[in-house]
Amino acid sequence: MAITAGGSLNSTPTPRQQTLATNYLDFTGTTDTTWAQQYLPDLMEKEAEVFGNRTISGFLSQVGAEEAMAADQVVWSEQGRLHLSYTGQITNGDAGTVAGGQITIGKDIDGQAAGSSHGIRKNDTVIIASSEGTVKALVTLVTSGSAVIEVAPYGVVDLNDVFTDNQGADSVTVLVYGSEYKKGDNYDGDSTRGANEPKMQTFSNKPIIMKDYYEVSGSDTSRIGWVEVTGEEGQSGYLWYLKAEGDTRARFNDYLEMAMLEGVKGGASGGYTGGVADLTDSHLYAGGGEVTGTQGLFNAIEERGNVTTGVTGVNAATDLAEFDAILAEFDKQGAIEENMLFVNRATSLAMDDMLASMNSYGAGGTSYGVFNNSEDMALNLGFSGFRRGSYDFYKSDFRYLNDKATRGGINDAYAAGAIRGVIIPAGTSNVYDQQLGKNLKRPFLHVRYRASQTDNRRMKTWVTGSVGAATSALDAMQIHFLSERCLITQGANNFMLMK
Repeated sequence: MAITAGGSLNSTPTPRQQTLATNYLDFTGTTDTTWAQQYLPDLMEKEAEVFGNRTISGFLSQVGAEEAMAADQVVWSEQGRLHLSYTGQITNGDAGTVAGGQITIGKDIDGQAAGSSHGIRKNDTVIIASSEGTVKALVTLVTSGSAVIEVAPYGVVDLNDVFTDNQGADSVTVLVYGSEYKKGDNYDGDSTRGANEPKMQTFSNKPIIMKDYYEVSGSDTSRIGWVEVTGEEGQSGYLWYLKAEGDTRARFNDYLEMAMLEGVKGGASGGYTGGVADLTDSHLYAGGGEVTGTQGLFNAIEERGNVTTGVTGVNAATDLAEFDAILAEFDKQGAIEENMLFVNRATSLAMDDMLASMNSYGAGGTSYGVFNNSEDMALNLGFSGFRRGSYDFYKSDFRYLNDKATRGGINDAYAAGAIRGVIIPAGTSNVYDQQLGKNLKRPFLHVRYRASQTDNRRMKTWVTGSVGAATSALDAMQIHFLSERCLITQGANNFMLMK
């Protein structure tokens, strides 16, 4: 239909719905009879979900628990190793100078300084090992308050027959495996021989206070506009101006978890210094207060646990060797049989390929025994649980490590420092609680939040302003969120961080 502009157009509407050249509405015009003025746009009221489930919270709820506390910090003790093993340096291996060799003790097997506080005693029998060889010896002299011990090797004249003097600090390992005495011998009057007390390690963490709020003006609360939404947990319905409040709440809930994962200690009171500068801004300590930070999961594993590159996805054979190296490290620690793997997408796929390579399905009619002889199960390469050696692993994708707006974006931009996954032991650990004064069973990971009969600070929310029940002269509604919490990582030596 040809459209001809003219003054007579739009002037003779018809009583019926007929498409005539004299009764159309100009689509692009600006008068009151144009299309844009007569008809509203087709407004789609349902919000489009373009990012799927945006929240990353839920990780800690799967692997830990939450408990209330009333103190300013949490202090707990973990048992030390049962056996005595140290690293040191052969400072004199010549029998012409000393009985058979002299060793200066440096650190215990976990890398903590031992020195003169070591537990090796006279007449202990030890294994001395390095890259040069292995010798067994009898401890002949321990000087009180000194890190130096003297030994007499079995089978050789002196340590120089096997080792090189002064090869370097902590170049040899000294393991106590027993003792040997002459007939009728005892240790009465030996002032250097004391009882070995159990070694306990004490750790602490402080809660941090987290806050956020959402504000909407009093005028905007009267301008109601409905939006159909789907919540992050699958709930659906209509929201009006508090739609933004829902996003603020969801983001704050994510912050509660992200802070427990990423937190580091700092502060003037002598906090974390492992590569991250202490908090030194003077305004943080004005009036006697201070911001000290809190130790999150990743930092706790870096300081007290194990760090590995993990399964790198080079090829299935290499990946299996890398995974077996992880098992070997677990054997050195607690050998906890059930563990949970939370990994990013690339690492998850690399593990799937590694596990798939262990089952030679395909041409040739091979057996699918590990999959109940089902080919369909064998060809489902998204492995969620498997057993290797004496260990069971349950694998799950970790959204926090995949989402571009969280660690996923950092991993893409800075691959050198990327966190690719974390291995967490399942079950509980026995620890001594300093507050309660007794041993308790607790999950390896749990969150402590401040609470009392007066105030529960696990997740507080309250409304202020002049909208609704007026609490102030502010012409707005403010919805506040607050939490005070910290993460307790017990037995971090049983955790593994993949970087």
